Amino acid sequence: MNYLAPFLAVAIGYVIARLFQKKGIRQMPIILAFSGSFLLSVTLFHLLPEVFTIPSKEIGLYIMSGILLQIILDFFSKGAEHGHVHLHSDTGSFPWLLFISLSIHALLEGFPLANNQSMLIGVIIHKIPIAIILALFFNKANYHKVTIIIFLLLFGLMTPLGSLLSTELELLREYETPINAVAIGVFLHVSTTILFESSKDHKFNLAKLLSIILGVVVAYFV
Repeated sequence: MNYLAPFLAVAIGYVIARLFQKKGIRQMPIILAFSGSFLLSVTLFHLLPEVFTIPSKEIGLYIMSGILLQIILDFFSKGAEHGHVHLHSDTGSFPWLLFISLSIHALLEGFPLANNQSMLIGVIIHKIPIAIILALFFNKANYHKVTIIIFLLLFGLMTPLGSLLSTELELLREYETPINAVAIGVFLHVSTTILFESSKDHKFNLAKLLSIILGVVVAYFV
């Protein structure tokens, strides 16, 4: 399930995007706000305590490295990890920079999931709206359907690949705590950016505020 669920989340996102490709999804900012809140909360409630079982300034350095890494990835993906795709339409070529940056992000997401069901749920809830937004953007930009499917297929495989590597490679198991700390930095940057960017002018209306609170409450009891 750890390997299959993140891939299915991307597939579900694609199916939803196909169903709503003409009308669009007006509630997407609310969905994103919930997903960002949930991802942030499960990171703080379930993953952060694991890496800080022995307090260390070095762990903070790894977390900060993850934040900086995600900032760099955002530069190339133009914010696709947190639901904002700002690329020029180019139907004649595969969006390699977007794919590589998203793949690195998704690969890192997979490392903490092998032994953490709460984080698995958080990543699934994060992936579905991101896959919806990517599919809607590609369709609107007139990318060929085969290109869209290949992109999302490979993107969907990256997180399970990260989980597989983290369990099968002894070297990665030895550095599990530092790697998870870097992943925490990635999650912190992505989730907080989602929360702020999901609201116009950084202002929260009641629906978004309630969705954020709901995300925190649900994450606490997961």
